[in-house]
Amino acid sequence: MLEVSKNQFSVMEEKIAKQALQKAYERETSALIANVRDRAHSLTELEDLWHLHDLLSTKRYDIDGKYTYNFSTLVFDFARLVKEGWLHLGDLQGLPSEILSKISAIARM
Repeated sequence: MLEVSKNQFSVMEEKIAKQALQKAYERETSALIANVRDRAHSLTELEDLWHLHDLLSTKRYDIDGKYTYNFSTLVFDFARLVKEGWLHLGDLQGLPSEILSKISAIARM
């Protein structure tokens, strides 16, 4: 079973999971800010501005949905973040080994 229930985690494990999610969020949003800063400096035409706007709209939707802490999808959410490079398995140390194995396996898919 890949679903994680809230009573599977101790208070400490829940804290680790939330901190890991926050680290991934900070990494991704920092990268986005740097990307936007670079693109903004190279704006030369109005069309470039609209492309930047579209990028930001898309990223906002993606990030808002990706970083919702939801026990029922936690394994998949963490696997996605690992696969995308925003989260490292080391950030999840302290979680149950079976959960880490599932995250690792799904991230390799």
